[in-house]
Amino acid sequence: MSTKKYKLSVVFMLVFAMYNQTIAQDKLLTLQEAKTMATTNNKKMIKASKNIDAANAAKASSYASNKPFVDASGMGIHVGDPLNSLLPENFANASIGVSQVVFAGGKINTVKKISTTAVDLYTSQKELTNSEVLLDVETTYWQIVTVKSKIDLANKYKSLLTELLRDLTNSYNAGIIYKNDVLRVQVQLNQAELDLTKATDALKLLKLQMAQLTGLPNTNFYIETSMDNTVALVADAANLEAVATRPEIKILENAVEIEELKTKVLSADRKPTISLNVSGVYANGKQINFTDGSNDFSSYYGVLNVNIPIFDWGSRKQKVKEQEYKAQVQKLELDETKELLLIQIENAYLELQQAKQRVQINEKSLQQADENLRLNQDRFTAGTVTGKDVLEAQVLWQEAYSNVIDAKASYRINEANYKKTIGQLN
Repeated sequence: MSTKKYKLSVVFMLVFAMYNQTIAQDKLLTLQEAKTMATTNNKKMIKASKNIDAANAAKASSYASNKPFVDASGMGIHVGDPLNSLLPENFANASIGVSQVVFAGGKINTVKKISTTAVDLYTSQKELTNSEVLLDVETTYWQIVTVKSKIDLANKYKSLLTELLRDLTNSYNAGIIYKNDVLRVQVQLNQAELDLTKATDALKLLKLQMAQLTGLPNTNFYIETSMDNTVALVADAANLEAVATRPEIKILENAVEIEELKTKVLSADRKPTISLNVSGVYANGKQINFTDGSNDFSSYYGVLNVNIPIFDWGSRKQKVKEQEYKAQVQKLELDETKELLLIQIENAYLELQQAKQRVQINEKSLQQADENLRLNQDRFTAGTVTGKDVLEAQVLWQEAYSNVIDAKASYRINEANYKKTIGQLN
């Protein structure tokens, strides 16, 4: 390959790599896309799915426990003197048996119910994990929007301060104002630079957090900074109905059922157990058949086993009582959780309404601060106010603008939290 062609190839590869990198960095991540990715890729969601798989495997195992079990065994034996006078010196035998539990006091069916309820419990646990992950995603999303908006604001604020600093510097050089007027603006400009650095660092961390939540391999994505200006009035949900659908309640209801079923399992231990086994035996060895002296024989036998608990100093009875108390404690926890969730829902609704009010108040304050800044700038140009008045107006405008950004993001986060409390976050 000629030197010229080699250089062209290198240039092409570099341009192609830069193009791919630009595309990767320009990837837009919407809120719904982030949620969808999190439900599939988030580590907590994957663990919750594995727990369901494990519960289903345990369920399948319990449902097989009342079916016949087939076991086979085999062995070879060598005996020495004097046993070889009674048995062949070398022989082997094999057996196969079928065992079936006939009656176990209802324990097997109860264990089946426990395994089924456990699947429901872990399914509800996944629903809870899903709502928590979605809330984390939405919170992080609006935090990124907030920080990016703050970066844009910091740049606008720097432009205002830079322009004012230029005008005041010219006035100072002309001997019209004192140096402290210039220094006052310079201090604010330094603070704006620091705020911009903090916001940029915060954005990096938040993007890393979003990548971890959604399973993205890197932070080569961006999120639009626009927030809908409309703040809708969210209706107060029917709290009792909302509580009934919460995964936390489903989990505790399943837990109560499992504790009650465990009581039945322990009660079954106080009842008789009946099992049946049928086995076939085959042996091979020199003259091993003691009936006719042949070298092999086969036979079978059946065993019916009945186990009846009679007396154990009250041990089993006390275990049943212990489990009954545990079931009662679980019921009390269920009732308490329902009460606490009612309070949580009402609190989330009130916080959402407060957040809505903060948006409206801060937007009004921003309008007033914007008008105040415009008037002061006009008067400064006309020479009727000082640079200090303009600086104060700019500071008020920056604070009002920042408060609006925070209020809107807070409203979106509170809205997501309220939807989570009523089981409607998706």
